[in-house]
Amino acid sequence: MCMWRLAPRFASSGASADQLGVATYYHNPNHAGLIAAHLTLPFGTHVRVYNLDNGRNVIVTIVDRGPYARGRIIDVSNVAADALGMRQSGVARVRLELE
Repeated sequence: MCMWRLAPRFASSGASADQLGVATYYHNPNHAGLIAAHLTLPFGTHVRVYNLDNGRNVIVTIVDRGPYARGRIIDVSNVAADALGMRQSGVARVRLELE
């Protein structure tokens, strides 16, 4: 199993530091579209998610908290997972960038 370094968490001051890690996807029955869950970013924050395995990227809006599984940094919606090309595998190595 390959362990890789996580970049520093986003600064609360709004600085646009990248964050690296693993993304998964989930279904949120209260929201639709290009949404995501993140543990610390404020709701309404726009984040560009880059799939490091295939080069695809998408902008999502943070509407939920999570993921709670170790090593995961973001849960994206089914729609975002399709756009990122990660729906079949269920996980992807990603880089997050504040928009």
